[in-house]
Amino acid sequence: MNTEDLLAKEFTRIIQEYYPAVGELLDGCYVKIITSYWGRPPRRLRYVGIYCTMDIMPYIQARKEVFREIADNMGLMQVVFLNATRLLRDPKSTLKDSDPRLWLELHLIAA
Repeated sequence: MNTEDLLAKEFTRIIQEYYPAVGELLDGCYVKIITSYWGRPPRRLRYVGIYCTMDIMPYIQARKEVFREIADNMGLMQVVFLNATRLLRDPKSTLKDSDPRLWLELHLIAA
């Protein structure tokens, strides 16, 4: 496993351990660490990406302070909430070619 997968599992474990009600919401979501580079010289920034459907999105966003607090304590920049259904239905999305594993995981969530 790479570092991003370990960080995503640790983030999910901490949420489920300290905030069990919020952890139940994450059962219907896919958590991924998104790495980007910015600045000169390039600096690595890591975000927590939470992919979920529109049904769960309002409940997840209502608890965003919990997610941001834990991400900050883990040394991650921010938490980003993404609509999995919209991402899968986007005709110009290249997600299927660039990251087939994520594409399949999102299909499991959206179904």
